[in-house]
Amino acid sequence: MHGVRRLDCRRRVRRSLAETAMTSTRVQTAGLSQLACEQHDPEAALALLDRSVALGHRRIALIRYLHAQYLGAPLEPHHHEYVHKVAERLSTETIARIAMAARARLEG
Repeated sequence: MHGVRRLDCRRRVRRSLAETAMTSTRVQTAGLSQLACEQHDPEAALALLDRSVALGHRRIALIRYLHAQYLGAPLEPHHHEYVHKVAERLSTETIARIAMAARARLEG
């Protein structure tokens, strides 16, 4: 019985830690997004792009790539390679919608 309680307790602790980490990451992402969008900070835009690439995002990575490019962030070859691979798998219409979403973020 004690073993079951300990295991349940460990699971709750792990879940709590994971939720805390996720909340912390969301807060960091929100802060970077604010810097990139409102302050036009190219380093923040690049950090958001790097985070999206690391997490394997596709659509948001393309939006963040275009935003970072627009802000003059120091993009590296791996950024270009990643978005090229993502774009290869998308239709022209989808890429156009993503570009429009990126433009809306810049104007909004």
